[in-house]
Amino acid sequence: MDFSAQFEELEKRTSDALATVRDAATESRDQLRGRIDQAQVDLDLASKDAKQEAGEAAERAQSKWAQMKADAKTRMDDIKAKVDKRNAQIDAKVAEGDAEWAEADAADAIDYAEWTVQNARLAVLDALDARAYANERAGAAAD
Repeated sequence: MDFSAQFEELEKRTSDALATVRDAATESRDQLRGRIDQAQVDLDLASKDAKQEAGEAAERAQSKWAQMKADAKTRMDDIKAKVDKRNAQIDAKVAEGDAEWAEADAADAIDYAEWTVQNARLAVLDALDARAYANERAGAAAD
């Protein structure tokens, strides 16, 4: 497996997300809603891929990482429902509370992403160690 390529792709996606966040910070609500709609489409596509990959991973071995990835669709549906609900709200106090909740949720999502990257790093290091050990054992058996 090419773990470096996977981390490079993750880095690219993170850079793209950062650029999107920076650009979106100065946009109107209409522009933001367009970004949200596009992000939902992108996430739906990624979720379909994740479910397919999770199904394939489940066939190979039950992986908690594959399951976590597949569960992302449910989480995003929840966020989409909250965005839709927000658009129907009129009360300023309710909107303020909703904004505070959304900001806290975004901060938690970023923290979770950081945690996930750290776990991915550990999993990759473990996989590399397992491969090195297997190669070492194969070399010893050949001698």
